[in-house]
Amino acid sequence: MAMYVDHRTEAPSSCGPPSHISWHDLHPFLAVASISSNSGGSVDIFQEQGEHLPDVCTERNFRATCLSWHPSKLILAMGWELGEVVVLNKQDKEHHPVPSYHRAEIAVLCWSTNGTRLISGDRLGGLILWRMDQRGRVQGPPLLQHEYGNHLSSCIFRPPPPGEDLVQLAKAAVSGDEKALDMFNWRKSGVGTPLKMGPQEGLSFFIGVADGSVHYVNDRGKTSHMLTAESSVQKLLFMEKKDVLVVITDALLLSLHKICPEGEAEELMKVKLTGKIGHPADIILIDRSLLITATGEPVLRLWDLELGENYVLPLDVQLGFETGEYISCVSSCSAKGLLSAGTNKGRVAMWRRVPVSSQSSWSSEGKERWKLQAPTELEGNITQIKWGSKKNLLAVNTTSCVMILSEQAMSSHFHQQVAVVQVSPNLFNVTCFSMATTHNLRIDMHVNGAFATKDAVAFWNGKQVTIFEISGTALRNSGSFPCDSPVLAMHEESLYTVEPNRVQVRTWQGTVKQLLVFSESEGNPCLLDICGNFLTVGTDLAHFKIFDLSRREAKVHCSSKALADLVPGAGGITSVKCNASGNKVSILLSKADQSLDSRVCFYDIEMDTVTLFDFHSGQQKDAKEMLYSAGQDADSKDGSEHPDLCGRIPVAHFWDQSEPRLFVCEAVLDPSQQSSDKKQQVMENVMDGLIISFFSTEEHGLLVQESFPLPSAYQSLLGMEVPHYYFAKKPEADREGEGETGLMQLYQMVARRPMRDFIGLEECDKATRDAMLNFSFYLTIGDMDEAFKSIKLIKSEAVWENMACMCVKTQRLDVAKVCLGNMGHARGAKALREAEREPEKEAQVAMLAIQLGMLEEAEQLYKQCKRHDLLNKFYQASDQWQKAIEVAEVHDRVHLRTTYYNYAKHLEATGKHTLALNYYEKSDTHRFEVPRMLSEDLHALECYVNKMKDKTLWKWWAQYLESQADMEAALKYYELAQDYFSLVRVYCFQGNIQKAAEIANETGNWAASYHLARQYESQDDIKQAVHFYTRAQAFNNAIRLCKDNNLDDQLMNLALLSSPEDMVEAARYYENHVEQMDRAVMLYHKADHLSKALELAFATQQFAALQLIAEDLDEKSDPALLARCSDFFIEHAQYEKAVELLLAAKKYWDALQLCLTQNLTITEEMAEKMTISKDSADLSEESRRELLEQIADCCMRQGNYHMATKKYTQAGNKLKAMRALLKSGDTEKIVFFAGVSRQREIYIMAANYLQSLDWRKDPEIMKNIISFYTKGRALDLLAGFYDACAQVEVDEYQNYEKALGALTEAYKCLSKAKTRSPVEQENKLTLLQSKMALVKRFIQARRLYSEDAKEAARQCELLLREPDLDGAVRSGDVLGFLVEHHLQAQEFQMAYRYLEEMRGKIPCVNLNYYVSQQTVEAVHRGLGIPLSRNPAPERVRHNSMEDKGAEDEVADEVEFS
Repeated sequence: MAMYVDHRTEAPSSCGPPSHISWHDLHPFLAVASISSNSGGSVDIFQEQGEHLPDVCTERNFRATCLSWHPSKLILAMGWELGEVVVLNKQDKEHHPVPSYHRAEIAVLCWSTNGTRLISGDRLGGLILWRMDQRGRVQGPPLLQHEYGNHLSSCIFRPPPPGEDLVQLAKAAVSGDEKALDMFNWRKSGVGTPLKMGPQEGLSFFIGVADGSVHYVNDRGKTSHMLTAESSVQKLLFMEKKDVLVVITDALLLSLHKICPEGEAEELMKVKLTGKIGHPADIILIDRSLLITATGEPVLRLWDLELGENYVLPLDVQLGFETGEYISCVSSCSAKGLLSAGTNKGRVAMWRRVPVSSQSSWSSEGKERWKLQAPTELEGNITQIKWGSKKNLLAVNTTSCVMILSEQAMSSHFHQQVAVVQVSPNLFNVTCFSMATTHNLRIDMHVNGAFATKDAVAFWNGKQVTIFEISGTALRNSGSFPCDSPVLAMHEESLYTVEPNRVQVRTWQGTVKQLLVFSESEGNPCLLDICGNFLTVGTDLAHFKIFDLSRREAKVHCSSKALADLVPGAGGITSVKCNASGNKVSILLSKADQSLDSRVCFYDIEMDTVTLFDFHSGQQKDAKEMLYSAGQDADSKDGSEHPDLCGRIPVAHFWDQSEPRLFVCEAVLDPSQQSSDKKQQVMENVMDGLIISFFSTEEHGLLVQESFPLPSAYQSLLGMEVPHYYFAKKPEADREGEGETGLMQLYQMVARRPMRDFIGLEECDKATRDAMLNFSFYLTIGDMDEAFKSIKLIKSEAVWENMACMCVKTQRLDVAKVCLGNMGHARGAKALREAEREPEKEAQVAMLAIQLGMLEEAEQLYKQCKRHDLLNKFYQASDQWQKAIEVAEVHDRVHLRTTYYNYAKHLEATGKHTLALNYYEKSDTHRFEVPRMLSEDLHALECYVNKMKDKTLWKWWAQYLESQADMEAALKYYELAQDYFSLVRVYCFQGNIQKAAEIANETGNWAASYHLARQYESQDDIKQAVHFYTRAQAFNNAIRLCKDNNLDDQLMNLALLSSPEDMVEAARYYENHVEQMDRAVMLYHKADHLSKALELAFATQQFAALQLIAEDLDEKSDPALLARCSDFFIEHAQYEKAVELLLAAKKYWDALQLCLTQNLTITEEMAEKMTISKDSADLSEESRRELLEQIADCCMRQGNYHMATKKYTQAGNKLKAMRALLKSGDTEKIVFFAGVSRQREIYIMAANYLQSLDWRKDPEIMKNIISFYTKGRALDLLAGFYDACAQVEVDEYQNYEKALGALTEAYKCLSKAKTRSPVEQENKLTLLQSKMALVKRFIQARRLYSEDAKEAARQCELLLREPDLDGAVRSGDVLGFLVEHHLQAQEFQMAYRYLEEMRGKIPCVNLNYYVSQQTVEAVHRGLGIPLSRNPAPERVRHNSMEDKGAEDEVADEVEFS
């Protein structure tokens, strides 16, 4: 926690009361103008702690009226009462007077934005603009001199237009931005505006005059009148973002003016500010648009000029302000987000900006964005207050003196059960927990630090050390001694201070008794810490060394270690501490820019290993891994072991003073990783602190044991000592901490909180404490069995509850049951046992979490296992209705209406009836629930009923009105609800039965008709009663009346419309009347009493009725009845009907015989009915097959071959089935049947059949023939088929090559065949061989022709002499070949001889079949013989030249090997 230390300025005795103060914007120098009745006036400069700088003091015989610092240099301009202007160069300690042009008091003194110009103005209206050099001297004559004729009251330079950000432009240019590249290219012209490089300076300014006028002076020195206010201008402000000038007058009249580039003004708004008239107003503008005024009231008034929002910040009496205290001045520090105000009672009020989330950024009141802090109390009336310099110092003018307030961190320390916390600059709170005492100690020096032990408390400030000894219940000053050590530590009766390269071991009186020396390479000691008996020393060169203090003299326990060797790339050491056993060291690191590092370094002295825990990523690694993955931090967040720790920076760390495994640290949000709002929050330290405790062991490394946010009432962590954490409290939170759950407030400024596993065991003995530590350790590493063993003898419910909570994380339900038992948590045990029915383990664990109050964990578990139904119930039970409705609407729509209903019940219980109505309607239960809910408010209920226009609600309301005897209104609502029954009922009650009858007839409502029929029956109006019973579909009542009143005709009609039971009753009635027996038969038939109907029909010889009844008979009917009916139909020659009945009676043989005798066509339906399934018990398998074959035989006779095939197949006789199929001529089915039958005979039959088709033109048939003969092993038949194929190739296509292939295949098949007559087989083989030889000779002759034509001709001539030539080769082909040969050889005589021989051997064939017409003509022409025009009769052939190509394609489909 920070506090403000006040330093009084050390003004010389000659100085009078201060009148003006002014801070330099950058440097910590404060200029103070004083008034003295003796010496006149002076201007002094003071440093940040109030030190006076005498060599730059400026004195005159008159008072100073204006002070103005140069924007960047240590140059101060001073305006005096008689018009003198002096410029002081603090650096050179020189005074430079400005030429005297002014004749009156200087009223305005202002530097330009870069300090190259200085404006001075006086009370008579004279204004001068000077050019200034770098040392604060005037250069040349005035740039501008103007008289405005009245008192100048305010001046403000117009800010320059923003220049380009060169860094961002350079980045854009490197990344390839063409526009940015063009802006850097000075040679390229005409591309936008030129690049503005270097500092920009605004040289134009505004001047406010007491007569209310405002003037504008541009950068060329030209002045122009802009506007005139109604009274004297008090303040000019400028809103840079909007280019708007703010003018405020003495009468607090505010006006806004839009300024154009040329300086012309356009008024935007004018308004009167609220304030105390007559009191000097202090007005500032912050955040570019937030105007703040202090006008001598007990409030600050704020107005956002952009948003138009205004509010006040009042003083709070509860924080120490007095009633009637008012604010006289105000100042703001944007860096710290502070708003400071001075009061007339000498108090400095400070408001700190509170970060506002984006969701509620401007929805809340403006005053909620500022939080008033505890005041800093000074003496006197504060007239002026100013923030200044980069160190953010606050100067306060109290009319008698000037105070400088600087922020300083509060000192605090905890060690050996003693805590010391700074309350104010001089007040400390010392708490001894072992003795349960607290002391308030006031120190008469500014303290920089404190160190506490069980025996004494030491304070130091870098110049002096003071020791207070703890003696019983009192603190005794043991003395003090001078010491310039910036740090100090204490152990038993020794003090440890530092000086260059050494640590001094002193007595309490300051005597040095030992020196611990460090080398120059190790650096100067700057950090000290003691834990147990070990002193840890850190140096400014990032080295550390540990000393053992258990003996009389300190001994080195761990030699010097360099941080650079342990953590390569680390910057420096911010803090270093060791544990109680001295074997582990923790180090907080700093970066190169001295900012805090997100990593904590752990060094194991015994193992010489380094572990780093990075709060940025939430992961731990060794030093090498961390160095390797330094550039991958952004990606490592996703796989973080501890995502809740990510994005933080450790600011404090401690080891337990007795348990060496326990380590705790405090981490805050990293400002560099947060949004602007979050950055402000980090600066504020509001609920951003996180306390994390670890177990550190060699085997398991670092394990997070517990983490929790720093409670809002606490300022910081002081340390830990099992079983407590110790905290410094905020002074203003003395009462707030009492309400924190699990927290125990002690004494004044220190509080402690038990560790999670020690709640309820704060005062336990050492054995229990050790057992609980082991329990906590084993829980942390996840060893539930060992954790259970370590606490099994402990009876504390809190311990078992902690373990049960851990079971939620580990999902160990078996251990959880034991924990619940030891807790005595019967309800939880029952709920857990019932939850075990759920299939998902997460759902079971979620119920455990609910019973333990871990609602967030339960919610996450339900989401994890996607049990949205249970999540919905959970939200309802935990009063999170909006979430429950969202889950139901998106994921659990099955229970959506139930959720709406439950929420409506909840709203009704809380009295929110209007909202409950909506959800009752959504749940579709409003028709019952809303009348019940509004039953006490009948007017509201009637309005709701009329508004909803719902028939159910109208009916309910009508029933209510009827119960109140308001029949007319009831009739109205019954009619709206279309409740015709109720209308009829009420009209009947009123005696208006005619109206009731009209309604019943018009609507046809059954209930209404029935009620009306009962009314008519009671009045003996039978006709109307029967009519309305019929309209009501109450036929039994109508039939009853007809029977009783002999209405036979009406009875028949009603019976036919009624149920079977009523039909039977009516039939019995008609049965007793012989003349109406036909009606009885019809009704029995309609009622499905067929036996009774047939009996009556036979008895009364009603043949037409018999025929109708027989149509409804089926196999479920009585067989005897079926047989009787079939006989009846046979007698009357209705054989088809008789067959159907016989089949229904399962008399298949009789039905088949009847079909045969009467020559009835067996339809497919009849055949299927005659077919009995194999598992039927009616016939044996043999009889079944015989029946099927007879059915098939009958179908064959009738020509129904397909049906015959089917029945033969069902009978298992596939041969007969095939024969039947062959008769049908269905080639496709024949091929299919042969393929599925897989019988030799069937294959052969199918192939034989296919040969009878035109297989020459259908290659598919040819393939099937070959396939079937092959599968049927009929190779002799296949050989014959191949022989036929060869003949076709010769006769049709003259393709002797393919013919030879077919003959070869035939020879192969025949040689493999097994025939009954080997002799016959041998003869066939010889014949085939002879054919093959002749064909081969002819083929060879044709092939030889191209090489030796004569030899080819000779071979053909030899072929013609073969006696069996025509059986293999057609002689016409050979002769044609010879004719062509001799024609080509010009041997026309030989060609003609062979042509004549062809005519003689083959007289009945046209020669063109073997030789072309051109060849014949050529031969005759060669011999001069005329060609006869009477050709011989032409034999039918298929190989004309036109279609030969197409036929070749068909023939080529079959290839022979």
